[in-house]
Amino acid sequence: MPDSDSTVLTVEDAGGVRTLTMNRPDTFNSLTLELKHALLAEVQRTAGDESVRAVVLTGSGRAFCAGQDLREHAALLDAGDPEPLSTVSEHYNPLISALAGLPKPTVAAVNGMAAGAGASLACACDLRVAAASAQFLMAFTKVGLSVDSGASWTLPRLVGYGRAMEMLLLAEPVGAEHALTVGLVNQVIADEQALGVAQQLAGRLAAGPTAAYAKIKEAMAAAATADLPEALSVEAGTQAEAAATADHREGVAAFLAKRDPRFTGR
Repeated sequence: MPDSDSTVLTVEDAGGVRTLTMNRPDTFNSLTLELKHALLAEVQRTAGDESVRAVVLTGSGRAFCAGQDLREHAALLDAGDPEPLSTVSEHYNPLISALAGLPKPTVAAVNGMAAGAGASLACACDLRVAAASAQFLMAFTKVGLSVDSGASWTLPRLVGYGRAMEMLLLAEPVGAEHALTVGLVNQVIADEQALGVAQQLAGRLAAGPTAAYAKIKEAMAAAATADLPEALSVEAGTQAEAAATADHREGVAAFLAKRDPRFTGR
């Protein structure tokens, strides 16, 4: 396990999978300044760690993440501290950018409530495994706020504009089964098995062609705001880069030899 100076985020490595666990169970893993800093630092460190080939993000206790810690937020507002007014640009935006842009697959293991920025964190991951008790709540309007943490970009790309607008305007919880129906999550698993299934899925990805996965993420992100000619141009570049990897040569050799490939992530 890598060293960590923070107790609000635990880090566990196994078989090429790094599991990041938000660890403030008494507050449903709400996001304090300390936790936001810890998450960003760990995601940035993970990006450059070649031993890590897939990531699981989850929460300890009965919730995934309840979003912004409103007690800390209110205390800072009362003290006249400007931090609450800049936390989106200074903390959430860099965190979401780092998580979504991580050059390796990410899986959110959503246990219990994912609210506000917590739901946005799950949406910024590549795949989502939900416990049967999971709920997603775009809670911003409940405290008189607009949307942040990338949800205006990620949510409609997962569930469509109309459903995204409904979730954001009405701020009503979406249960796991409905989330599966509308495409918000990829799987719904019994509560006690959800994290294990997410880690198994991440393990499967960790054994795959990591560089190719990174190029798929790059192409998909570019295509989200590109026209077809631009998307084709990006694909040409990312495919050329993937074709130059050892994993591509191994994949071709394994196919021709009728054996399973042994990818190394390079």
